[in-house]
Amino acid sequence: MRLLILGTGSMASSHATNFEAIEGVEIVGAVDVDPVRLGAFCDGHKIPMRFASLEAALDWGEFDAVTNVTPDAAHHPTTLAVLKRGKHVFCEKPLATNHAMALEMTEAAEQAGVVNMVNLSYRNVAELQKAREMVLGGLVGEVRHVEASFLQSWLVSHAWGDWRTESRWLWRLSKEHGSNGVLGDVGVHILDFVVYGAAVDVRSGFGRLQTFHKAEDDRIGDYPLDANDSFTLSVEFTNGALGMIHASRFGTGYLNTLRLRIFGDRGALELQHGVEGSSLRACVGEDIESPIWQDVAVDPVETNYQRFVQAVTVGRSQDPTFRHATYLQKIIDMAMVSDHERREESTL
Repeated sequence: MRLLILGTGSMASSHATNFEAIEGVEIVGAVDVDPVRLGAFCDGHKIPMRFASLEAALDWGEFDAVTNVTPDAAHHPTTLAVLKRGKHVFCEKPLATNHAMALEMTEAAEQAGVVNMVNLSYRNVAELQKAREMVLGGLVGEVRHVEASFLQSWLVSHAWGDWRTESRWLWRLSKEHGSNGVLGDVGVHILDFVVYGAAVDVRSGFGRLQTFHKAEDDRIGDYPLDANDSFTLSVEFTNGALGMIHASRFGTGYLNTLRLRIFGDRGALELQHGVEGSSLRACVGEDIESPIWQDVAVDPVETNYQRFVQAVTVGRSQDPTFRHATYLQKIIDMAMVSDHERREESTL
């Protein structure tokens, strides 16, 4: 598979490193409007072809697939342009900045008949895959209640650098720069953790978003700091179960930690994933009487990158597809409307 990397920012190196490690993949070109960043990236990964625009790369056309690592707001126009040329697409999350755009991208990809997948990177967590398997296997019975959180602390800690001076953080705090805040940025991950891991779909919800004062005039340079920093979302699932999902960049003491608790009428699961690793515990069977929580052993799983290459090889998309990411975007839009209207909203 001959691959083009679109966008050479901070996440692009992760894409390049992962794809380089897969047998049969050749990274043949990269695109970026910043010539200095593009040059350094291509030199570092020994990529031969360098393009200052997507149009130039598409006119060249000597590639099979594109991994789209542009900023969130650029996913929609760039992906549509690639799909028109009949190329397979692996897109960073979120697929788009609203449901309508995501749906347009999904329908375009399906009409073009190309492989389309989204890099919901926490699908690479083996414990998440195992939790879903256990739920679908009936080990917790009917899901009745779900708790989920994604806590980051980069607004209160310098562990990942200084957000006040680095554009890679500042754009995430600015609607003007295409950000839907913590809800759009990492909310998509914890929502996927819930609906995929617990194997349940969201029917309706009530969301609250909060943006905190962080700088004089709520602005740093060209960046208005107006995107949400924390959200809570109370949901009802299609099976009648209830859930609480929340995320914050003020999660002091938690660099980057996701947690999912699934409670059923026959047992429960607790999954935690952070920078120090992952764990999955279960309280099922006779253990619910004690109660006793047992660690669950897991086997390694293939990454999204590997599965995308397999999908291109056989010509059939694997999950997470554009269609699934569009559904997640519908939940995000629901949360935003619910917060604005101060009333419960439905995804149906």
